Amino acid sequence: MKPGYSRRPFVKKEALHKINELITAANVRVVGEHMPVDVYPTAKALEVAYELGLDLVEISPQADPPVCKIVDYKKFLYEQKKKQKEIKANAVKQEVKEIRFGPNTDEHDIDFKIKHSKHFLEQGHKVRAYVFFRGRTIIYKQRGIDLLMGYANVLIDEGYAKLESEPKEEGKKVAIILAPKVKK
Repeated sequence: MKPGYSRRPFVKKEALHKINELITAANVRVVGEHMPVDVYPTAKALEVAYELGLDLVEISPQADPPVCKIVDYKKFLYEQKKKQKEIKANAVKQEVKEIRFGPNTDEHDIDFKIKHSKHFLEQGHKVRAYVFFRGRTIIYKQRGIDLLMGYANVLIDEGYAKLESEPKEEGKKVAIILAPKVKK
């Protein structure tokens, strides 16, 4: 076998849209700049597309009758890809930031962690706060739950967060999740 060749069989990708002769519906609703919006026989719509040197692209196959557009198919795909990329770039990327406490965390340390949590919540991130129990400190589980609820209540009362999940035990941890409060 020659270098650069593989033994895998050629697999043809399925088209994203039906175009031109692949459209099987008898009638189609044509939208676009080149024809008034109306229902046409598929043959008539194809004829107009060919006259303009463009493609008839089925953009909504579930509609009755299917919706088609007369466009340059390659340009259509490019614009769709560009729109998807723009949507993805504008999407809010929400991370989950973690804040760790011990069962005997001091009041000053809690205030310091609240300050960090406010910063994370203002940026739109969720905060997962948990109390980690080492060794025999597991007997203070209720103290850990109280600590987390006090921490959460401060953030909720000041309007920074809403409680997304109640304290739940996860092995040697007790955790809560706070989500940023949506500002109007």
